[in-house]
Amino acid sequence: MMKTITLLNEKGGTGKTTLSTHIAAGLALLGKRVVIIDGDPQGNTTSILGLEKSGHFYDFAVRNGSWQNVLEMVHPDVYSPPGEKPRGQLFCLAGNSETRNIANSISDQDVFRLRFSQLRDAVDYIIIDTSPTPSLLHAAICIATDFVLIPTELEAFSAFDGLTESILHTGNVRAQAAKNGVRAAQVAGIIPTMYRQRTVAHTLVLEDLVEQYGDHVWKPLNQFITYAESALAKQLIYGYDNDSP
Repeated sequence: MMKTITLLNEKGGTGKTTLSTHIAAGLALLGKRVVIIDGDPQGNTTSILGLEKSGHFYDFAVRNGSWQNVLEMVHPDVYSPPGEKPRGQLFCLAGNSETRNIANSISDQDVFRLRFSQLRDAVDYIIIDTSPTPSLLHAAICIATDFVLIPTELEAFSAFDGLTESILHTGNVRAQAAKNGVRAAQVAGIIPTMYRQRTVAHTLVLEDLVEQYGDHVWKPLNQFITYAESALAKQLIYGYDNDSP
């Protein structure tokens, strides 16, 4: 059964794009058919995957563009370990600056849920990267989402900023959707990113997260230079350094 997973945090710099691209590519390497949607007007997901920024997401959402016309296949060399072929496939619904106009151009917030259902027999996962700016687009995406993952940094005074708002807004969308008989997104996990385990500050903030959110807090992802190096090489970590922890 197809699952839709959205990376959400209404704060920038938390690792949403890095996580969304690696989750999508990792699933493709494991043999899944995956669509990743670039829901951020900056279009960084599109660029990381080696594609040209375009208005495909806008065409899909506003002009009712067909899946066949808006999806692009991501070349396996972008994300596969050297000498290996992915067992699955990865497709991208590319975005650009036009994405910021989607929320004001759609009349039905249920549009994504209905359109995504067209792929339920064709793909295994839809992964959605989102912008850090709150908008009605987030609400429409959450209505069509099964699970929300919230990456968060562990810097003092900022770890809870976007996290709290994201959880609140997700809950509001879920409650409103339930009134209409629709099951919307639930928060599946909070993912601490860029963790420096030897620093007192990060350790204390992580403890605070666990105290407040319990089992929703996943194992933290350590900060490694490999992320920056692989980005410069225009590869995902699987292809750049598949032995990296």
